Amino acid sequence: MVIKLGTGVLTDARNHPDLKQMETLVSQLVALRKLGKEIVIVSSGAVGAGMGSMGWERRPQTLADLQACAAVGQTRLMHTYSDLFSKHGLSVGQVLLTHADLKHHERHLNARNTLTALLDRDFIPIVNENDAVSFTELKFGDNDTLSALVACLIPVELLVILTTADGLIEDFATPEAKRISEVERIDERIMAMARGTTSVTATGGMTTKIEAAKIAVRSGIPMFIGPGRNATILRDMAEGADVGTVFLPSKKGLKGRKRWIAFFHRPKGSLTVDQGAKLALRENGKSLLPGGVTDIEGPFQSGEVVRLLDEEGTEFARGIAESDSASFQTWKDHGEEIIHRDNLVIL
Repeated sequence: MVIKLGTGVLTDARNHPDLKQMETLVSQLVALRKLGKEIVIVSSGAVGAGMGSMGWERRPQTLADLQACAAVGQTRLMHTYSDLFSKHGLSVGQVLLTHADLKHHERHLNARNTLTALLDRDFIPIVNENDAVSFTELKFGDNDTLSALVACLIPVELLVILTTADGLIEDFATPEAKRISEVERIDERIMAMARGTTSVTATGGMTTKIEAAKIAVRSGIPMFIGPGRNATILRDMAEGADVGTVFLPSKKGLKGRKRWIAFFHRPKGSLTVDQGAKLALRENGKSLLPGGVTDIEGPFQSGEVVRLLDEEGTEFARGIAESDSASFQTWKDHGEEIIHRDNLVIL
């Protein structure tokens, strides 16, 4: 399983690594290992740890300061993990990724092979974004998204996100607030429950966790959100106790290359299709032909991923374009295939 540990469950009020809390988390992770579970950790906390070391009370605003903070904090964070796991006779390995590493197909496969090799040799991989060098075009955006992509990369049987919340909360911050135990389908009602964050160290909040859940469940992977400061949360989860929130997976999860197309790219453009084309793609497994396209937005090049929108502007699929946006009229004139069904994914 992939287990994502959020900044709020790893650092204290001073933004330093919370050693007692981390000891508790590591003990729970070791207990899972003793049950025969393979574990990959996606760990936040580098910037928070760096802030404490560098004497900053608020998250830096400039890219250079953020990268410096991450460089200092990541070293401190890994040293702490190494010490804590070594007390249980376990070793860790650091894996730092950028979005480009998982978008590029060969590097994507190399990243998966590295994680698999670490697991095969009984090491615990600890993954984080390579914040010391990442910038906008290379960033995942948040570690919730990164954890979902890592879960799809291997793939795993379960994605766990530990945070400061008890789970997904309906009617948040009202007297009627209640935790949702299980989510069968991520619809508009579920999306409306999402909230951002006011933490000075974190990015995202519940919004990014639900976005991560979309990736996981569409790939056939269940996802659990639970309170990371509960000293027994992982045991309770493993025993099936009514804690946190479980997002149930799609019955027809995406496989290998389809996951790579759907989630590991940032689409470069979009194609709007009519209802007939949408039906042919969704229900009949057809390729996309130019006759069904009513609008095109670019620019994009041949081989790049584009979004497919219905007439209401809702994205329902992604695919790899056979040609560039500038050549659309040529496609139309010759009736050429725009996206082959093998390169198209229904979301």
